[in-house]
Amino acid sequence: DVQLTEFGGGSVQDGGSLRLSCVGNGVSFGRSNIGWYRQVPGGDCDKVAQIKNDGEIWYHYSVKGRFTISLDGPERTLYLQMNNLNPDDTAVYYCALEGGWPRECRAQGYGYWGQGVQVTVSS
Repeated sequence: DVQLTEFGGGSVQDGGSLRLSCVGNGVSFGRSNIGWYRQVPGGDCDKVAQIKNDGEIWYHYSVKGRFTISLDGPERTLYLQMNNLNPDDTAVYYCALEGGWPRECRAQGYGYWGQGVQVTVSS
């Protein structure tokens, strides 16, 4: 079965940095749209950053200039480098091999999703 696993969540102070990574078993990143999403309790599943299958990169306006999405390494690990974090970035973050953009992250029928990692930014 396809599995995506995220690493690198944690707690930082306002202005700090974290790097999330995502590895897949049974899939190859780069052939489909891949991205990072985040969700807070009671909130929508927000798309944070995306690499489209044609290589185009998209960022949510709130993270432009602060976050960088990339594929790197021989295993084609998906990364999200997050700099200058602020408390509004606090959320559970998910990587996804996209099959659509659901209201709830990890909803069935919307591709493949990692388990999620908590990112907490303290003021």
